[in-house]
Amino acid sequence: MRISTITNWAYVVTVILTITSGGAFLLSARSAAIEQAATEAAWRMDDIADRLQSAAEQTSEDARLYVMKGEDRYLRAFRGADGEERAREKTVRELMDGRLTPQELAALKEIETDAEALDTVEEQAVADYAGGNQEAAHAALFGSEHERLQTDLLASVGHFTDLVATRAQDELSQAKARNELWSAVAKTLLGVTALVFLSVLYFVLKRRVAMPLLQMSGVVKRLARQDYDVELLTDDRRDEIGEMNNAIQIFRDNGLERDRLDAERRKDQHTKDQILQMMHRMQACQDEKELAAVVSLFAPEIFPDLSGRLYVMNDGRTALRADGAWGEPHRSGHEFPASECWGLRRGRAHLSDSSQADVVCEHITSETLGCLCVPLAAHGDTVGMLYFEGVDGGAELGAARVYIELIAENIGLAIANLQLRDRLTNLATKDPLTGLLNRRSLDSELNRLRREENDRPAAFAMIDIDHFKRFNDDFGHDAGDHVMNQVAALMTDIVSGQGTVHRYGGEEFAIVLDGIDKDAAAQLADVIRRAVETAPVIYLGQPLGTVTVSVGVASTENRRPAATLMKRADAALLRAKAGGRNATVTDWANDGAAGRLRAG
Repeated sequence: MRISTITNWAYVVTVILTITSGGAFLLSARSAAIEQAATEAAWRMDDIADRLQSAAEQTSEDARLYVMKGEDRYLRAFRGADGEERAREKTVRELMDGRLTPQELAALKEIETDAEALDTVEEQAVADYAGGNQEAAHAALFGSEHERLQTDLLASVGHFTDLVATRAQDELSQAKARNELWSAVAKTLLGVTALVFLSVLYFVLKRRVAMPLLQMSGVVKRLARQDYDVELLTDDRRDEIGEMNNAIQIFRDNGLERDRLDAERRKDQHTKDQILQMMHRMQACQDEKELAAVVSLFAPEIFPDLSGRLYVMNDGRTALRADGAWGEPHRSGHEFPASECWGLRRGRAHLSDSSQADVVCEHITSETLGCLCVPLAAHGDTVGMLYFEGVDGGAELGAARVYIELIAENIGLAIANLQLRDRLTNLATKDPLTGLLNRRSLDSELNRLRREENDRPAAFAMIDIDHFKRFNDDFGHDAGDHVMNQVAALMTDIVSGQGTVHRYGGEEFAIVLDGIDKDAAAQLADVIRRAVETAPVIYLGQPLGTVTVSVGVASTENRRPAATLMKRADAALLRAKAGGRNATVTDWANDGAAGRLRAG
């Protein structure tokens, strides 16, 4: 027979014997409780009988003293005792409804009858004395009849006490017998259980070999399925089984380490994929605002335990401003001078953490927690800074620092490329002298109007500075450039968001007004003319005189094509100059005189 089978049978027998022994002990305890209950019942009945007897004697004594001395205190004592006696009689009547034998019930009724007879005589005697019949009261309380009734009451109480004591003694004897019987049975079963337990213990020692082998077999099967959460044997054995358990422990530890390395590899690959996605999107950004939004979106995905900001250098390379943020960074402000960052001073990543025995950047408010500043540089120029702060000191920063520096290189290159593209765009689309859009931008705007020609009105104004050559000849070309810049600034301020101002060439300018009708366009053009005429022009402290402009305005209203806007505006400008200059002329009048809106 297998050891496991023998052990199981022994276990079943032990359990059955234990349960049986426990049942015997419970029966024995119940018998003891019954015995105790019988004893308490007998004591209680004896106590009631003693109180009845004592109360009867005391009541009679109080009644006699009252009749003899006539003092009210004895009357009050009699009344109180009488009430107490009646309360006990009520208790006796309640006991009559309990578990009593017919003989005991009869004895209780006899006690009640005798007590009532005695109460009647004493009450009458007290009433007679109170009514002035003292002789009748003495005769009643000290006569033979009262003596007989009192003796009968005491005899009835004694008889009831004997009955109760006899029954209680019988019940007590029976309870003791049952208690002794079940106690002996329980002790016998306990001894048998102990013998069975010792026998099982012998087989348990054998199972020291069988059970560990069985457990190790299950452990090996789970490890073969790569279930490394299985618990191994914890006992430290110095035998063959212990050596096998140690080998299984080493196998499990190696599996856990492989799982950990795989998890780190997957996490590392996920981080690299996120970085690659961010780089792809940065390459498609059109401006720095889009770039900051991409970085703010991907940074918390790549580094979920870190918060930070993307700072960009201003044009003067003296200060940084925050263009994007992620998490809740609070140890560095939105703007600060570049000189306050040690990372920018050193040109390399700098970890501000007082616990690392290193200096802390001035723009960081806390000196205890770790903050990492990584300069963004490209083409030998610093364009910004990538800032990270950790939650628990610099632990997270140390683990992520390699990836942060890798990202910083690509972000710096992307920002530099965007800034370079902006500079090239400005060079290609803006006039270097006035900062206005150039002729190339004007052509693109007019081509757009031709492509999108619809019911939406558009207007075009050609503006020429009158007698501009005079400023160059009389005051020099620098003064002429100053005049041109002042006129360009006035036009830009007045037009604002209503259209675009271009330098057409030389001292000529062009304004494209998309979505503005012809009357508003003519009004705006004349506002420009008057503003230029009334604005003082001073160069190097020397007044240059009055500057005036001639303006020609054309519109697409009345089904006039957008393709001829420039030609019609230029013709109106020629009419304004031919009419004496310093005038605004429109192309929708029939002749030059009617088209002359205003002249100085």
